[in-house]
Amino acid sequence: MPEEHRTNRPRAVISACLTGRACRYDGCDQYNPEVETLGEQYDLLPICPEVEGGLETPRPPAEITTGPGEAVLDGHARVVRVEDGGNVTGAFLKGARYTLQAAVETGASHAFLMDRSPSCGCERIYRNGVLVPGSGVTAALLKRNGLMVRSMSGKDQ
Repeated sequence: MPEEHRTNRPRAVISACLTGRACRYDGCDQYNPEVETLGEQYDLLPICPEVEGGLETPRPPAEITTGPGEAVLDGHARVVRVEDGGNVTGAFLKGARYTLQAAVETGASHAFLMDRSPSCGCERIYRNGVLVPGSGVTAALLKRNGLMVRSMSGKDQ
């Protein structure tokens, strides 16, 4: 679990790539300057669910096959690598569970997550290379467990 350095501000999970950590599938970050303002309001807990699920950086891009992240949680869809269809569902589920556990253990009530990601997407995800409405696996699990989840864009969006 991440280190605890609590203040009296509310705690929030944030996609690590938004904080400038180069953990995105392509080895880059998605720094968003809004993180500075969020850091004044919340104790931020940067997490990359895909890395915490055991995937390397860089890694091949992945997409949810059918339905949103909720379908993956319910066992009705898989997460696969775009290039070869390899099943990475287990890593995505493991990373989502890790993120939820960290949120619960640290008392996080909010999550600020990278839009369009098969893990963190809150409003839109890619399917067959097309941007469609839906949540990623981690966003779906956090929402299901009562966190207030907000989508954020990165520098490339």
